[in-house]
Amino acid sequence: MSAEMTQIMGEFIGTLILVLLGDGVCAAVNLNKSKAQASGWIVIALGWGMAVTMAVYISGFMGPAHLNPAVSIAMAMTGAIGWNLVFPFIIAQMLGAFLGAVLVWLSYLPHWEATKDQGAILGTFATGPAIRNYPANFITELIGTFVLVLGLLAFGENTFAAGTNVFAVGGLILAIGLSLGGPTGYAINPARDLGPRIAHAVLPIGNKGTSDWAYSWVPVLGPVVGAIVAVGVFSLMV
Repeated sequence: MSAEMTQIMGEFIGTLILVLLGDGVCAAVNLNKSKAQASGWIVIALGWGMAVTMAVYISGFMGPAHLNPAVSIAMAMTGAIGWNLVFPFIIAQMLGAFLGAVLVWLSYLPHWEATKDQGAILGTFATGPAIRNYPANFITELIGTFVLVLGLLAFGENTFAAGTNVFAVGGLILAIGLSLGGPTGYAINPARDLGPRIAHAVLPIGNKGTSDWAYSWVPVLGPVVGAIVAVGVFSLMV
């Protein structure tokens, strides 16, 4: 396998693990008769922080482990990767996110029929606003991704003991989730939201309702704009 294909495969596998563990904790908290049902937002935020950490450890030896189209765009803007890799990375991330969501569906197979709350089912796969206000929701996703990308770029200017930088990334995700995740569920990653939302739309999930396509542009465009702004601000800092 070529070096380029290895990196692309790393994005696929890493994003699969990211969504499997991240949406998995959402399923654990949201679905009826789950042993973790109603364990709360702190569990979800911690679960996502660890999901990112483990996904990067699993796939990071294959490539940069962006696992996020907004991050890939930002890194291309800084010259860390070539623009020729951005589209293949995004496709791999989307496919990985979709398959990760399918595996969550399989992992909790009996629980969909046991869950009558359509919002809880969709919330297992994709994000949604606590208060639907599209401009405000967009700004929230922009700010969250701005903090994410600014943090990743700043981490690159710091010195870490071998392998420990990944825990800094996981801590950053946890901090964003705890502090900024309340309004929208903090997608901060177009693939993390859109891939599972498509899975929700096509899978034969018991008791599912709409996939809320009217909102779907927010967790796609908000993170991309936030990432671009973060690159601009970071360029003024170094």
